[in-house]
Order: sequence, then C-alpha cells, then structure tokens
Amino acid sequence: MTEERGVVYDEAHGKLLDVHRPARPPARGTAPIVLLWHGRGPDERDVLAPLAREAAGLGLVVVVPDWRPDAPDGGLRHLRAAARFARERAGELGGDADRIVSAGWSLGAYVAMSAAVRPELLDGARPTAVVGIAGKYLWKRPESGLRDLRDELAATSVDPVPVHLVYGTADDIAAVHHSRDFVPVLDRWGWPVDLTGTDADHAGVVMTEYAPERGRCVPTRNASALAAGRTTARVLARAAGLPAPG
Repeated sequence: MTEERGVVYDEAHGKLLDVHRPARPPARGTAPIVLLWHGRGPDERDVLAPLAREAAGLGLVVVVPDWRPDAPDGGLRHLRAAARFARERAGELGGDADRIVSAGWSLGAYVAMSAAVRPELLDGARPTAVVGIAGKYLWKRPESGLRDLRDELAATSVDPVPVHLVYGTADDIAAVHHSRDFVPVLDRWGWPVDLTGTDADHAGVVMTEYAPERGRCVPTRNASALAAGRTTARVLARAAGLPAPG
C-alpha cells in the first residue's frame, strides 16, 4: 500500500485529502475508487487512515478528504469539491472514474447516502454503490438542506444503486437500530441493501478508539476493533466489485 498525504483539492479554502493506493496496480485497467467521508469532527481525515490503509490493501484507491460539517452550508462545498477532484483526477490517482463508491462513517454515512439520492449535491455525479458505516439516516440537517432519507427516497426519481450498511453491536452513538430501521425504507423504494454487523463500538468499526484527552478517535491495537475494521474494509471491497477474503 502506498499513500499520498495532504493533497490540495480546494485551493480557495486550503482543503486537503489523502490518497491510499494498492501496493500493486490491478492486472487490468485501473482500480475502483472509494471516496470516504469522515464524521462530525472538522477536518479529521486522519481518523479514517487505518481503515483506508486496510481497504487499499484489498485493491482499492481510497480518497479521504477533510471537510467541515460546521461550515455555514454544512460542508456541502467541500463535498462537491472533493467529489469533483476524485472524478477529474481519477486517472492520476490510479483509479477508475466510472467506478467510484461513496462511503462515509458516522455523519459521513448520512452525507454519502444523501448525495446518492440527490445527485445535484455533487454536481450530478452518482456513485456505483454506497457504503454507510455506523450512520444515522432517518433525521435531517437543516443547515445543509438535507432531509430525513425517508422523505428523500420518496421524492427522488434517480435509479437505485446498491447500498451496504455496516454497524457496531456496541455502538452507543449510532445504535444498531439506525441501520436496521433504514433497511425497510430502502427496500420499499427498490434500493438493493445488505447489512453487516461487527463486534465493535462507534470508533472500533473504523479501527480506532476514542481518546477523551484529545477529543477525537485515534488508531487502536484492540483486537476486536481491528477485526471489525477488517470486516468494514471487506464491505468496501465488495461494494466496489472486488473479491475480498472472508
């Protein structure tokens, strides 16, 4: 696995992203891209580095942008700019612009799913699949104009794409029911969905643990969290159409 850190994707605001690539390029063509959004904490792309490295080891190009959910528009400008960068620079990144999976953890999961249902949020671009990791989906964020996904799915006319939901059984922030309750909503509107549980809390599902003294999640050596993160990485690979072990 190789990585390029601190790549500028929005010069006007100095926003950065990291690119995690497979150690070996695919035998044919280019690798699928996963655009992976972090959660509520501003500019926390580093939190997802352990998961991104694990997923890159399975053959994915993983792009992890900083973004600011606390921006006046809820971070939508950053979302658009990063998605545009991934599409336009896909070849330079070693990835395939026609195979981009939108994925996110925590608040990022809700954002990734919202953008799949409302393509105008990302200048009309659509992912080939969505992966929501430890997310909440049936709520709204008025500051960014995002609604409860029950309402968004009922109103949209876009074609469904596959959705993969991952949750932690010990998650006390985005409890299990948030993912489970979303499944029948997706089913109702014909969006293919699968659900994967891991033996982890909110941080562990992405191979981290919460550090109160730092007010953020940091990499962990906890065996359960590492196993959970490997499961999450396999879901990312499956969503991108790659074979994954286990």
